Amino acid sequence: MRSEQMKRRSSSFSNKSQHLKWRRNLFALLLIGLCCFFTLLIFEAQYTRIKLFASLYRSNAPPLPHYPKIAFLFIARNRLPLDIVWDAFFQGDQDNRFSIFVHSRPGFLFNKATTKSVYFLDRQLNDSIQVDWGGSSMIDAERILLRHALEDPNNERFLFLSDSCLPLYNFSYTYDYIMSTSTSFVDSFSDTKEGRYNPKMHPVIPVHNWRKGSQWAVLTRKHADVVVRDDSVFPMFQLHCKRKSLPEFWRDHPLPAEGWKEHNCIPDEHYVQTLLAQEGLEGEITRRGVTHTSWDIKSSKIRERQGWHPVTYKLADATPSLIQSIKDIDNINYETEYRREWCTSKGKPAPCFLFARKFTRPAALRLLNMSVLGVVSQARSESSEE
Repeated sequence: MRSEQMKRRSSSFSNKSQHLKWRRNLFALLLIGLCCFFTLLIFEAQYTRIKLFASLYRSNAPPLPHYPKIAFLFIARNRLPLDIVWDAFFQGDQDNRFSIFVHSRPGFLFNKATTKSVYFLDRQLNDSIQVDWGGSSMIDAERILLRHALEDPNNERFLFLSDSCLPLYNFSYTYDYIMSTSTSFVDSFSDTKEGRYNPKMHPVIPVHNWRKGSQWAVLTRKHADVVVRDDSVFPMFQLHCKRKSLPEFWRDHPLPAEGWKEHNCIPDEHYVQTLLAQEGLEGEITRRGVTHTSWDIKSSKIRERQGWHPVTYKLADATPSLIQSIKDIDNINYETEYRREWCTSKGKPAPCFLFARKFTRPAALRLLNMSVLGVVSQARSESSEE
């Protein structure tokens, strides 16, 4: 009897002990849960306070500097043979003041196998077209480049460059020169000698608006937009500036000495200039270009340099005196308009040209190694010497 009572007491005590233990565990869990809950509340309050302080700081902090950019628009056959020179040039910018767009043949990619400059990686346009020299497809390529570049609202100048073009000065000087004026730089003059104007263009394009000049222009955003939106002048060039076909068996006969007569009007040398004149915008442009090309080749004794194509500078031509002679040019004479343009920048006399063409890769690399181009900024050259 006593043993049964003792068993019942022991069992009761054990149940009470387990019950107390369970209550203690439950209390501990509730306590831990409350601690976690209040900790989360504290963290949330701290996070909200930090966000508030950060918001107040951003609202009171001075805005980050905004720099308008120059869009460098390269028209290339395939790769860019002078990419190393341009790589040194772009390294002179530390403030993200440029963007790069390249129109190359359809399907060509700028990757580590086709360019040695990181600035050109994947910069090709995916909707490029096949460009035929002497036809309106060159204008098409320019309009495609502009359309892409205009998508970036920070691009305020649009600079056309060929694959054989190189810079003559460092980035900072070039940037300040171009951005110091609100005008476009467009080589433009009345074309009264060569008769490239097609009378069938009248009355859409009257002859008094017909202009000629280099295609390597620098356009403001307003003028770039005018080119892209044009739906009247461009169709006239497409219709009336077609390249004439060569005669049958032309390989058996020498080409005419005056090769330009084999074409109608060379659209790339007339379109932008004529369009801006047609739109009444000539008062908003500086009527000279900033890219030098040598056309004085009649006196050349080298047969391959005779004709109406610009001079191509080869390795033997790449000398400091050549570059200096281009940099020394301070005026341009336009005979058909009896006009001489004295070149200025910021209201002071300045060199006319920031770029020059046409250079082979060996010639450009030789000039870069000679340090005569000045493409590396002063600040970078001093730091490298240290």
